[in-house]
Amino acid sequence: MNRRKIAIATNNEDKVREIEQALLGIPNEVISLKSIGIELHVDESGKTFAENAMIKAKDLYERIGGYVLADDSGLCIDRLGGAPGIYSSRFFGAHSTYKEKFSELNRLLADVPLPLRTASFVCSMVLLRDDSDAIVVEEKLSGIILNVEFGDNGFGYDPIFYVPEKGRTVAQLSDAEKNQISHRGKAIRSVLEKLRVS
Repeated sequence: MNRRKIAIATNNEDKVREIEQALLGIPNEVISLKSIGIELHVDESGKTFAENAMIKAKDLYERIGGYVLADDSGLCIDRLGGAPGIYSSRFFGAHSTYKEKFSELNRLLADVPLPLRTASFVCSMVLLRDDSDAIVVEEKLSGIILNVEFGDNGFGYDPIFYVPEKGRTVAQLSDAEKNQISHRGKAIRSVLEKLRVS
């Protein structure tokens, strides 16, 4: 594959770092918005992860062209009907901390036994490019929502998201382990596979 510069349509440096980790050893250069002096301010008005990812990708692509990668991701809890879903980062208020979000989730799930607190991390990813059609993929990671936090790695809901096959939360995994199983890591690999065959 020829080396490409891929701009990541997010202001979240944690996401940029995860994508860079997932692309290690692959001939693509990740360009963060911070490195090119751009901030993304979009109205995430979509009804699905895929729609919101496309909104972010189009906003940046219209400004810089080339190759633009955007994702929209979140936590979907079965007992809450898929909530917080696309509102994961704004759940319980746009300015609430993740400690506050964890506390509120514990309140909502107080009567649900741990084995039944099943959930998925979902990631929709869009790649827009000058030379061909858009690539759109969606991947997920299944697990259980704990009532206490474990681990210091990762970000967001990672410390309370337990992965049974690993016997640990996502925040207890190394970057390499996380990228192998995570919703975002799998989405990046799906995008790259489609890029290879397109």
